[in-house]
Amino acid sequence: MTSNPPPLPVRPLQPGRPAQPRLPWHHFTMRFSSTPRGARLARRLAGERLDAWGVPYGSNTHDVVTLVVAELSANAVRHGHVPGRDFRLSLSAEGSALRVEVTDTRGERLPVQPAGLDGDGDGDGGRGLLLVSAMTDRWGWFPCTDGPGKTVWAVVEVPSA
Repeated sequence: MTSNPPPLPVRPLQPGRPAQPRLPWHHFTMRFSSTPRGARLARRLAGERLDAWGVPYGSNTHDVVTLVVAELSANAVRHGHVPGRDFRLSLSAEGSALRVEVTDTRGERLPVQPAGLDGDGDGDGGRGLLLVSAMTDRWGWFPCTDGPGKTVWAVVEVPSA
């Protein structure tokens, strides 16, 4: 008869700090044509990267991050488009956070802090940053330092299991 080995010691959690999953460091950057097709491709490739990084298709985090990529990419195409210039998508994972950055080359059209829905809510558009604000833990923008344009970013904290 064999006996089971003693269990490994369990390291107690630090008080006041919830357990957070730790994501290994990953980074993905790619330029896309500033067209609706480029925005769709950015969303699809972001979804594929997230799945490869261990954030599976169909999970809440995967769905939130791909929606954020879709909204920010669509905004770059619609509001940040400069003929002949691409937009750039950057994704990074580190610790318990996923960060999305979308850079376009139109620095004079700045994102507006969403205040909520106006009127009856039947109009087309105008809700992208409201969705980003509601679904992410924080978001913002900064001007590009290496040329014209701006970068809009958003961070999603991965919930503990």
